This record gives sequence, structure tokens and C-alpha cells, in this order.
Amino acid sequence: MSDPIRGRGPKIISIANQKGGVGKTTTTINLAAALAEQGARVLVVDLDPQGNASTGLGIDPDDRGLTTYDLLLGDVAVEEVILRTETENLLVVPATVDLSSADIELMSTERRSFLLHDALRQPALDAFRLDYILIDCPPSLNLLTVNAMVSAHSVLIPLQSEFFALEGVSQLMLTVREVRQTANPGLRIEGVVLTMFDARNNLSQQVEEDARDNLGDLVFQTKIPRNVRVSEAPSFAQSVLDYDSGSKGAEAYRALAKELLAKHMAVAAH
Repeated sequence: MSDPIRGRGPKIISIANQKGGVGKTTTTINLAAALAEQGARVLVVDLDPQGNASTGLGIDPDDRGLTTYDLLLGDVAVEEVILRTETENLLVVPATVDLSSADIELMSTERRSFLLHDALRQPALDAFRLDYILIDCPPSLNLLTVNAMVSAHSVLIPLQSEFFALEGVSQLMLTVREVRQTANPGLRIEGVVLTMFDARNNLSQQVEEDARDNLGDLVFQTKIPRNVRVSEAPSFAQSVLDYDSGSKGAEAYRALAKELLAKHMAVAAH
């Protein structure tokens, strides 16, 4: 699988929304698993101090010796922090609560916005032959999220189908614009994915209509339904594709992965 953005090396996507509970970590885990199922080699970088992406990918807290904290502030080689998951083609850099102090510690560091950018461009990463790196951002627009955006090619925004959903997106877009102007001119919006969508609910349909009116083609055609299997899977430390492969949630994330891959192939073809 060739990378349309850098020619060589993985495509780096930050998955961000400063609102909590919008399905950000769920989207990171399940999109990563769906891309891996399609044959892409994927690394998830858990940048959220809650460490939920690590847990959801089956990494026991006791096994998180070196973490994203060490990658950012500990001057460790990238290959030392990467762990394998039970899912073929899917790797993870885990997080622990240590990361919650990183924001303050980063303030005194030179190049503080570029630490993740530099870490993810270590030559040692080439040996993993990655196609995608997905970064699970914390639910705030702090220095960790800025690091993710500076290191990424694009930002994918999960949008919960609820009141005021688009207000949060406009704030996030402003942050993207600032990062573009100051540190990463190539950063773009990968797209907005509607999560926890209930087709029987007028509000979900209204949010979709507003999102498509305001954001046009940036909104993925695939919608992630409100699905009990998606909610249950993390407590079994699995993606929904592993937990219940035939569920509506698993099918939706497969569709999202295929839509993303098709988009990138179309870009590469031009």
C-alpha cells in the first residue's frame, strides 16, 4: 500500500475532538482494527492520559513499561515503546496516567510542539513498514493535542449526533488553522465522521443535515450507528471487529476504513 502524502512512510492521522464522549477513542480503536483487517499495517499512538485506547486494544496496565510519556519526554527510541496487539498488523504505543503531567512538563521544553513529530519520524520506524499511524488525542485542545496535529498529515473528527455538536467542531477547526499557520502548513481535515447515529432519531438526522450543509464533502458517507456491541467491546479489551465481527458497529467501521482507503487511493492516482 503506497502512501499518497509522503510517498514513503506512514500516513499520520490525528483523531481529535475537544469534547469528551464523542466516540474518539472508539473510532481510533475500531478504525485501526478495520484498516488492519484490510491488510494495512497500523500503529495506534495513545496520547490520552486515560489510556483507554491501550486498554481497548488489550494492553494490560502492568505491561505498559514504556509509554507515550517516555516517547515525548524520556528520549527513548520509538521501537522501545511499540507493543504488539492480539490483532494482526496492529501495533500500539500505550499510555498511562503519567501523561497527565506531560502538558506542564512540555511547557519548559524547547520545540515543545514538535516532540511527537520528531519521535514519529525516527528512521527506526521504517522497519515496521507502517501504512497508517492513528493518534488518539485527549479530549481537550492542550499541548498534547497540538503535538498530535503538528505531527499529523490530517485530522479526523468524530462528531456525536447531538445538540451543539457543530459548535465544538468550529473551535477545533480554528486550532487546525492556527497549527497550519504556525507549525504544519500541510495539515488538513481528513473528514468528519458521525458517531452514535440513530436513524430513528430526528435529532441525529438534523445533525447530519447541518453537518453536510456546513461541511459538505468533509463529512464521510459512512455513519457509525449507536450500537450496543460497540459499547461492550472495550470492556472485553477488544475492537468491535474482534468482539462481534457481524455486528452493525463492526460493519460500519469496515465501511469507514474502505471509504478512507478509497479516498487516499483516489488522491494518489491524481
